[in-house]
Amino acid sequence: MPRRHFYFLFSIILFSILAGSWTLRRLLIGLPDIRTLENYTPPLTTKIFDVNGKTIANLSIQRRTLLTLNKIPVDIQNAVIAVEDDQFFHHWGISPKGIIRSALIDLLHARVVQGASTITQQLAKQVFLTPQRTIARKVREILLAIQIERNFSKEEILQLYLNQVYFGEGAYGVGSAAKIYFGEDVSQLNLPDCALLAGLIRSPRGNSPFRHLNRAKRRRAVVLQRMFEQQMITEKEKEDANNAPIPTARPVGPGTLAPFFVEHIRQRLEQEYGTNAVWRGGLKVYTTLNLDMQQIAEQAMEKHLAAFDEAAAKDAELTKQGIAASTATLGPIQGAFILQDVKTGALRAMIGGRGNSVFNRATQARRQPGSTFKPFVWGAALNSGMTPSTLINDSPVAYYYDGRDWRLLEGATDQYSINLATQPFASSPDFKIWVPNDFDSKFFGIITLRRALEESRNVVSIKLIMRIGAPLVVSLAHKAGIYSHLDAVPSLGLGSSVVSPLEMANAFGTFANSGIHVVPYTIEKVEDHNGRVLEEHVPIERSAMSPRLAYLITYLLEGVVQHGTGRYARRLRRPVAGKTGTTNDNKDLWFVGFTPDLVAAAWMGYDDFTSLGRPSDITGGSTVVPWWTEIMSQILKTTPKDDFTPPDKIVFRPIDKVSGFLALPSCPRGNIFLEAYRQKTEPTTYCPLDHSQPLGPQLVQLLENQKKSQAESAGTNIPSSSSATVNAPSPIAPPAQSSTTEDQNSKNLQPENDNGEDSTPFILQ
Repeated sequence: MPRRHFYFLFSIILFSILAGSWTLRRLLIGLPDIRTLENYTPPLTTKIFDVNGKTIANLSIQRRTLLTLNKIPVDIQNAVIAVEDDQFFHHWGISPKGIIRSALIDLLHARVVQGASTITQQLAKQVFLTPQRTIARKVREILLAIQIERNFSKEEILQLYLNQVYFGEGAYGVGSAAKIYFGEDVSQLNLPDCALLAGLIRSPRGNSPFRHLNRAKRRRAVVLQRMFEQQMITEKEKEDANNAPIPTARPVGPGTLAPFFVEHIRQRLEQEYGTNAVWRGGLKVYTTLNLDMQQIAEQAMEKHLAAFDEAAAKDAELTKQGIAASTATLGPIQGAFILQDVKTGALRAMIGGRGNSVFNRATQARRQPGSTFKPFVWGAALNSGMTPSTLINDSPVAYYYDGRDWRLLEGATDQYSINLATQPFASSPDFKIWVPNDFDSKFFGIITLRRALEESRNVVSIKLIMRIGAPLVVSLAHKAGIYSHLDAVPSLGLGSSVVSPLEMANAFGTFANSGIHVVPYTIEKVEDHNGRVLEEHVPIERSAMSPRLAYLITYLLEGVVQHGTGRYARRLRRPVAGKTGTTNDNKDLWFVGFTPDLVAAAWMGYDDFTSLGRPSDITGGSTVVPWWTEIMSQILKTTPKDDFTPPDKIVFRPIDKVSGFLALPSCPRGNIFLEAYRQKTEPTTYCPLDHSQPLGPQLVQLLENQKKSQAESAGTNIPSSSSATVNAPSPIAPPAQSSTTEDQNSKNLQPENDNGEDSTPFILQ
């Protein structure tokens, strides 16, 4: 060989070596460190469970479950190896024959059209590289695969791959794929299921049984044939698997269950652990929700509210025809429902509304509670020395504002005298008059506090506040569990301040829980993907009132259900206590009720505060209590019919319901009632009424005697209602902005309602 040819050939070889080295160096620069695989955790699915371990929802960017190899069926391991890399346990990361064959085909087409990737190469590409098809990326893939094989065992590589590979429909890893395609845990998959999943890897969309059934069958047959050829299965197993059915539709999953509860949990988790941990960290969240109870509540509420919408639509049609009707077409009525465990504060059900709105009316909405707020007024009255049989006059009253306080208008004891006294000032903008009333414009005269609460009398509530002072009512409500701001005004007892359904349920739960307030919560425990406990619920409770006061209020509220506005709930045929409420102009309907174990608050109304319709027909008692009762009748089927247990120093006495005194045999049998009292506050005098004579004058005398007795026991003169005042904040929120109950509409009351979207969240764990 001539010398010059030798030098020329030598130069070419040297250049090739240098060029190859330079190219290899460029490819190696920036190559990911495969040691990160040792601690590699792919994006995982956060799972939210109910109290019984049922899955409520999955939160993830990629639907994924991380499994160890011993939890993955051998059939799916074999199926994937057979169809994707039958030499997996024999090569050192790459398949030279496959690379040469693929390179020749790519050269013929002048582009990358066929891959020859081993499972190790696919793992390298999925974890470290982009899916872009270039020669440079392919070389990097090979180099990474060789490094992975040198540092990890075949079993570790296969485990990472099976948890990483994409199966379509948003499923990453065999765990998520099993759930999405079959609705089963991966451990429950059989041979045909495993073969179907393995066949999806090459073309998840093209071989999807949900989109291309015949292609999916053919691809499954290919996988089974490969497994048979590799002696992984017998011929009979292959034939049986080929004849097995294939799912044609995605199983119904729990992803949309309890949407308002799930959204509340999501916000809570993101605030505590950050967005990345929630959507990529694979947390396991064990909540307080009872999915069965939740679904019962959702179905019953939707049925009743849909029926209300239908009736409203018919009324609107009648209106168009010129016939008087109750309401106009207003769109779907909204509702909310909260169910809470009395003892623990755990929320068992949460419905925040209807439709696709993300606004949670159970926790975020602030609405006027109407008469459901009255138990706090009665509680403050009992705490101030009154008893359930204390007499009070349900009679017309009028108040005027003197620039600082609301005072009783002297001599205004009937509607005629009220009109006469207020007429000269009717046109004066500086003289404010408030004339509270009840929806029926009737007054019951002198009645006991028990009957006044059962019949939800507005004027009695106002008189009690004027006598004991609104700050005492505010204090008791806040201790019980109301966190919203409450205006200390005379109309407070009519529900003039806005609260959320969750607050009302929680506060009523304090009555049921013997005066112990528990902070409501939604999460029992949170674990990371390795099972390490990140948080576990610790109860937060405090004494809000004495057990005796809590029981007395509970006993009064049982009367509301047995004899008053909540009597529809008697259909439960078990001890139930509760209170109805309807705000002014029927803008909000409520019922909050409880048993010894569960407390539930139900609300319905329009988001824009439009009236629901006829005050005489549409009330909390007639409209909300029926669907509240239907929900609770199903939820309580398996719950023992326990009664509320009286604490010590509570005594019971048979009394005459009209006078409030100890009953005599001469009292009408229907008037005799077993009343509860704090020890040493029970009546000791027998009923002085002659029931054969008119009772009005006799009750007036009894009321006067009661006032004198109270004054003597206090050692001073108790202010009469004519001189009682209530200090109000400045500028005062006038009573004309308060609300009424379903049994009451106040004359001249024109509320200016809050929009119900207070941004301050209720304290909830």
